[in-house]
Amino acid sequence: MLKKTTKLYEILYVSTLAPEAPISVVADIAGKARQVNAELGVTGLLIFDGMRFCQQLEGNQKEVLKLLERIRQDTRHVQMEVLHHGELAERRFRRFSLGYASVGDGDALGRLEELDTQVALDAFLALLPTLDLDA
Repeated sequence: MLKKTTKLYEILYVSTLAPEAPISVVADIAGKARQVNAELGVTGLLIFDGMRFCQQLEGNQKEVLKLLERIRQDTRHVQMEVLHHGELAERRFRRFSLGYASVGDGDALGRLEELDTQVALDAFLALLPTLDLDA
């Protein structure tokens, strides 16, 4: 019997911390996301610049889309915008259910927010070598 392969899917989005949300919620978000992602078989990376989030999620398309909708409903952030989505050849962040990094360049995510499709993904990937990833 042939094993059915599940195609990987990825989503890259940006959002802004809700004005009434304290910065301390970021640790709560990352902690809970690691647990949920592990349960769903989703991996990815969350970047925070003190005001904006950028997150890449990867996994089974159904699970990634379900997780995206759950994130979209989270009132701790606003102005969520999907910059890129599509099939993925292999996981970028297989080492952890959710990597986390803060970015020192306060405008990096603002510039990323202005992009979309492959250009946004390329800019996101260009950020990776500058980050100190916390698994």
